[in-house]
Amino acid sequence: MPIRTSVADRIAEILLDHPPVNAFDSAGWAELARTIAATGSRDDVSVVLLAAEGRGFCAGVDIKELARDATLITKVNKGCYDSFAAIHDCPVPVIAAAHGFVLGGGIGLVGSCDVILASEDATFGLPEIDRGALGAASHLLRMFPIQKVRKMLYTGEPISAAEAYRLGALEAVLPRAELHPAARALAAKIAAKSPKALRLAKESLNGIELLDIKRSYRFEQGFTLELYNSPDSQEARDAFVGKRDATFKDVGK
Repeated sequence: MPIRTSVADRIAEILLDHPPVNAFDSAGWAELARTIAATGSRDDVSVVLLAAEGRGFCAGVDIKELARDATLITKVNKGCYDSFAAIHDCPVPVIAAAHGFVLGGGIGLVGSCDVILASEDATFGLPEIDRGALGAASHLLRMFPIQKVRKMLYTGEPISAAEAYRLGALEAVLPRAELHPAARALAAKIAAKSPKALRLAKESLNGIELLDIKRSYRFEQGFTLELYNSPDSQEARDAFVGKRDATFKDVGK
């Protein structure tokens, strides 16, 4: 199963396990959204831990699916929106334990969480501009200063866990072997609190947050859809799948 869940001691663990890079197609994102919403709403859950198996935490959307059928962008957009919203609106705190690459939709996932821990090998980036897309800058803004976000979006270049920690996005940077135990220990500390207090705390924090992440992300998605309807977007996807450099007709004029 690409998404596995377990509950013990009031801690729910949602594990992404979709080789090779934890990139989800439109159906996968829809399933993830449903899983997060259902798991976080359980009466026996006080905290959710989101982690992953494999080479990296999440490489975002399945570009190959969109290269075959660009009309699926609306389903992908909805699945991403619903997944990120399910984390942000989860009645209880959500902790991310991120390793390896955290790209595209992976940024949307961790950027929606309450606390992020990362392994030393983690990198964070939005490569969408090289894939014919946009999106998740809203969630990156919850992690990094605005000029850093703009540079990352314009260049598609990722930053290291050490740099993410320096900028204040991460609670801790740990050796890979220590990441899950540390995240689990933090989850246990939170799970020991009053379930009522935790739910009220989460709701109050969402209410006072200055960034309306769902509204701003929906605004972003409108531009993603516009871009997907352009020849440049298809060329970027075809180049990515074909493992070649993209050629845009207006470049160099």
